[in-house]
Amino acid sequence: MTPMKKVLLSISSLSLFLQGQAQNGLDPVDILKPLSDQWTTYSGDYSGKRYSALAQINQTTVKNLGLAWVTRVTAGTGPSGSAPGGGGGRGGGASAPIIVGGLGTGDLNTGGARFSGSILQVNGILYLSSPDNAWAVDARDGTILWHFYWKTRGGTHTGNRGLGMWHNNLYLETHDDMLVCLDATTGREKWHKEIASFDQQYFSSMAPIVVGNHVLVGTGNDLDAPGFLQSFDPETGDRQWIHYTVPMNAGDPGVDTWASLDAARHGGAQVWIPGSYDPETHLYIFGTGNPTPAYTTGRGEGDNLYTCALVAVNVDTGKMAWYYQTSPHDTHDWDSTETPILVDAPFHGAMRKLVLTATRNGYFFTLDRVSGEHLVTGKFGLVNNWASGLDSQGRPKRDPGKDATVPGSLVNGDVTNYPPPAYSPDTGFFYVPENNSLRISYLIDDDPRGSMGLGGTMGGGGLSFGSALIALDYKTGKVAWRHMLSGGSSGLLTTAGKLLFGGDGSGNVVAYDPASGKPIWHSRIGSVGNAPETYMLDGHQYLLAVGDDQLFAFVLH
Repeated sequence: MTPMKKVLLSISSLSLFLQGQAQNGLDPVDILKPLSDQWTTYSGDYSGKRYSALAQINQTTVKNLGLAWVTRVTAGTGPSGSAPGGGGGRGGGASAPIIVGGLGTGDLNTGGARFSGSILQVNGILYLSSPDNAWAVDARDGTILWHFYWKTRGGTHTGNRGLGMWHNNLYLETHDDMLVCLDATTGREKWHKEIASFDQQYFSSMAPIVVGNHVLVGTGNDLDAPGFLQSFDPETGDRQWIHYTVPMNAGDPGVDTWASLDAARHGGAQVWIPGSYDPETHLYIFGTGNPTPAYTTGRGEGDNLYTCALVAVNVDTGKMAWYYQTSPHDTHDWDSTETPILVDAPFHGAMRKLVLTATRNGYFFTLDRVSGEHLVTGKFGLVNNWASGLDSQGRPKRDPGKDATVPGSLVNGDVTNYPPPAYSPDTGFFYVPENNSLRISYLIDDDPRGSMGLGGTMGGGGLSFGSALIALDYKTGKVAWRHMLSGGSSGLLTTAGKLLFGGDGSGNVVAYDPASGKPIWHSRIGSVGNAPETYMLDGHQYLLAVGDDQLFAFVLH
């Protein structure tokens, strides 16, 4: 066959393939199903467990796991579609089409592809994103089908956490504060809507979460601005409701926990990581970020609600049902935005509907997810020293002696962060990356007028005690096992094959025994970005992992 005939055949096959995809899309009802063949939302399903029912890859067969394909993904308007050595069936030919949108010139776009979110897999297509970019990739062989490129106006470019999907619509948040709706078949833009004020230096990176006819989005901001969660119509992009995470009006609940209404209205509590959804109670449960100013005075001595808290809202109304604060009056930038996990599990002899979360401050919590009732608090982190104990509600009590001071205070750093945890019903363990370090926190500006946002302090004297992957018992909050790593871990995945997947900080994707933490299998792929994921196609279970700017898909051989 001549090269031209090969190209024409490839184009024809791709066209038929995409036509088939256009007829399918994602029914929102499918997101309610337990995680198995597809990966339909940020955590795979609404529970946040990242536990797949697939078991073809298991403790016996994982030794036969080998590379199916690898594809390098290029951000910007450079060539896309190459599938370098190691696999990539159809990816070696012509570049994928690039669709360009955005309100900027492209001069402010960042560099290469950076992956720190989740990848959807629907009907055999992978949908992934990086700041200012989104792609569709054939899940069978790694062929890039289309590439969407957003010319940004600028903004703080943290990692993008992934895409949301409703029927044939894909939703992408941009760092210059737009919600962009794409056609999943072609990558063409359908519409974009402003979701926060770019002039107020919000930056939007959360993976949109689709619940029925609601697209839930959050934003970030490191200055003194209010946080909020919003719901948008999936077809039109019209806003349905907004829920502020700090008091905004006189008489609002929680306003008395601030120095003044003005302090509350500039108090932060940003929503920048997706939460989890309970279809039985119709509650979306998510975490909020730090108060602002983050480290210094100016917001009173109260709890500063609803910062650093787990919040449950009704998805139809945006009204809060309950909250639980994990760091009252935070002075260390202890965001509680880590994705919570919803489980139905035994507790003190009875089945309970629970929500589990391990937060940046190094404390783990088990709550009743219907009422928000506190059940368990556990401490993790080898050198966690910022709190003096627990109060009557099981909340850590801040030790003022560990606040930033002019001569410096020795305090622990972030014990965990945004990489998603996982849970296995087979072991009853909650798995989370653990970072162990101390730093000296110096106060360099004690005037709150000069220390907005994250300002007013600086750190020094960093001392690392190593990173680890840990398993927590939700019934007691105690560490069941700890496996030390040589660097920071990625997010995590558990499966019915009795495996726990994650990165080891040394460029390997690793399969562990979830009962003991013993490594069973590994493959070196480079810096592991996204949490590993899994899906089933044509009778084969795939393991998907990201190393640097490349996608690696593994199957049994």
